[in-house]
Amino acid sequence: MPKQHSIPGRIPAMTKAHKLSFAGVATLGAAALAFSLAPADTKASTDAVSAAPAAFSSEHLKVKTVGLSGQLADAQAAAAKKKAADAAATKKAAEAAAAKKAADARKAKEAASRSAQRAAVKPVAAKTYANNLDGWIRQSLDIMKKHGIPGTYDGLHRNIMRESSGNPNAINGWDINAINGVPSIGLLQVIKPTFDAYHVAGTVHSQYNPVANITAAANYAADRYGSIDNVNSAY
Repeated sequence: MPKQHSIPGRIPAMTKAHKLSFAGVATLGAAALAFSLAPADTKASTDAVSAAPAAFSSEHLKVKTVGLSGQLADAQAAAAKKKAADAAATKKAAEAAAAKKAADARKAKEAASRSAQRAAVKPVAAKTYANNLDGWIRQSLDIMKKHGIPGTYDGLHRNIMRESSGNPNAINGWDINAINGVPSIGLLQVIKPTFDAYHVAGTVHSQYNPVANITAAANYAADRYGSIDNVNSAY
């Protein structure tokens, strides 16, 4: 070890060994002082001190347990809230779908009703007839039916063929009626006074018109003989 030189009037420098020795002495002194100041129930105090960490650890776990339980309860409450919200949304969607279905059904029903009303008021197309003897007889029969005048296709056709052979412009210029100035004219050879008296509304007021001639003659025959079907000769 190198030789230390001292300076007069100064305390010699402390070596590492000196410092350790001093610290050890201080520690022992403090311990002695603490021991001398400790109460008689030193063991109980020591036990209490040693037991403190265990009490702190148990309380700490308890707090953590309570925190986990709260989190679990919060999660369950959130899940229940979401489930209720989903159920409400599903119910609302179902109600909306049902309302839309009902509205669509109502609209379809209203549209069908409007179509039915339009169809009901739609004018029926006028019935057409051929411009020949068959068509004239059929049109006359429809008019006769509307006015309650009896007669059949056969009864009309039979008498027409006998009286005029189906010629709407036929004129009888030799019988008594012709001599008296009122010749028989048309399909069923009707004189003017008879035609005027038995003319049926809705037909042309002319003895030469085939439909008007047939209908007026049938009307006269119904009044005189009960029906044109009962006429088998000149009338």
